[in-house]
Amino acid sequence: MDRTLKALSLTLSYPSAELQDAMPEIGAVLGADRRIAPDTRAALQALADELGQGDLFDIQENYVMLFDRSRTLSLNLFEHVHGESRDRGGAMVSLIETYRGGGFEPATSELPDHLPVLLEFLSTRPSPEAKETLADAAHILDALATRLVRRGSGYDAAFAALSQLAGANADTDAVAGMLAQPDDDPTDLEALDAVWEETEVTFGPDPNAGCPQVRDMLALMDKPAPTSLNRSA
Repeated sequence: MDRTLKALSLTLSYPSAELQDAMPEIGAVLGADRRIAPDTRAALQALADELGQGDLFDIQENYVMLFDRSRTLSLNLFEHVHGESRDRGGAMVSLIETYRGGGFEPATSELPDHLPVLLEFLSTRPSPEAKETLADAAHILDALATRLVRRGSGYDAAFAALSQLAGANADTDAVAGMLAQPDDDPTDLEALDAVWEETEVTFGPDPNAGCPQVRDMLALMDKPAPTSLNRSA
């Protein structure tokens, strides 16, 4: 298992008391990975300290405001590609099949394209496969990191680390295209309700759907999760 990817999966998961207890171990794992630049490792350890020692209610509220009430910061990757079109349903089915083909059953109520779920899966895969998948999603990771920097959020360090683990430069045009979308105002509840009034996405079987590798699907983009880093996914 790639313990760093598992640690980043947990860092980006919804905060809980159990997760707070695990933060010292998570921070130690992230701080020890030499694939990540020293300044990013320091920022990750600061984020782990913040998540581990802060008031849990405040941390949860901040997480919801960032990732649940800001569509442009959604951790559901296909949201940034398909929106709520029917294409997203087919991509989701294929992703589920990919997980099952790898012997992975997410222990969470999150959608399969939720970044922490994907990272937990990748933590169980061979390193070249995980690295290629992250490289294919590099433009999304970089755009989200930039948006988090604009919000003054320490979570940007997690996305910077993922980009470094990918070892590839993001397509600058793709990043610019994502950043051209205006940021959501998570305090504007009326506008938020209007944005989220969408067509239901279904995940029923598709006789024409294959089972591509997850990295191939991400390339076409242009549970609470267990907190023990030693527990297999």
